[in-house]
Amino acid sequence: MAGVKQLENFYNKTLQPKIVDHFKTTIMKQPELGKKISELRKARGLTQEELVEKCNIGVRTIQRIEAGEVTPRSYTIKTILAALESDIKLVSEDDDKSETFTKWLKRLFLIDVDLDKPSDFFVKQLNIAWIAGLVYFILGILESTSDYFMYAKGLEIFNKTVFIILKLAALISFLYFQRGFILIGGFYKNYLLKITSYLLIVSTTLIIGYEIASTFYNSIEKEFVMGAAALTFGCICVVHGIALTRLKNLVGSIANYAGVFEIISGCFLITVIFSFIGFFLTLSVELFQIFTLYKVMELIQTKQKELNIA
Repeated sequence: MAGVKQLENFYNKTLQPKIVDHFKTTIMKQPELGKKISELRKARGLTQEELVEKCNIGVRTIQRIEAGEVTPRSYTIKTILAALESDIKLVSEDDDKSETFTKWLKRLFLIDVDLDKPSDFFVKQLNIAWIAGLVYFILGILESTSDYFMYAKGLEIFNKTVFIILKLAALISFLYFQRGFILIGGFYKNYLLKITSYLLIVSTTLIIGYEIASTFYNSIEKEFVMGAAALTFGCICVVHGIALTRLKNLVGSIANYAGVFEIISGCFLITVIFSFIGFFLTLSVELFQIFTLYKVMELIQTKQKELNIA
């Protein structure tokens, strides 16, 4: 358990701040930056010389920045903006495609979610998550059937196009399913749940990517890859299950059942030899997890109703 605690501390104190920092606003490039600083200066009714007096930066430097001839350091930009009593967001690339993409990633993976958001936001996201989980459960049955015939019998029950569509649909539904646990992890400050949910998303993306790629060539290392995947998923599932059991006092016994079954499933996966038992048990785990998401959603709705009555 000491190792688990260290992992949580690493995420909370080191990894999460770096992730959030990575998605912070980027500064405009020249010459747009210089033009914006010039506009802000004129809006304040200042000449370049007066701005120099306020920020103690050479007049020639100010002139070259506004002309777009040089790219100032971040410290210089902050000093100028402080003198102009302006926020750094005014010189950010909000409309830049890369910034739009990072904002989309933040929303997709629920990075740095504001816990003060209205309860409707959390209810909506959890509603999407448990429905996605149900879709993933159904697709998982089709996936398991397809994989069994492919690896055990050497038969392909779906053609290549249908197989790829099935895998991509499973990946998308799994992503939105796990988003629910990322949200719960942040809501209840269960950072271990957040970490392992991210790891499950990454691992699933890699293995499904491999399975899709393997349809275009004969993979001689398939047995090794699937064994490694079982071992990796097993380790992550054990820790993810431990994180779920921590929700028992907050959510109820359903979270504990989900966690215990996932731990057992993970242990079978780790053996590799008995991994087929682990994969079979994951179906039960998924059902318990779906009910857990639904239970949390109900708890939030009930709490909101109580606050509205009060």
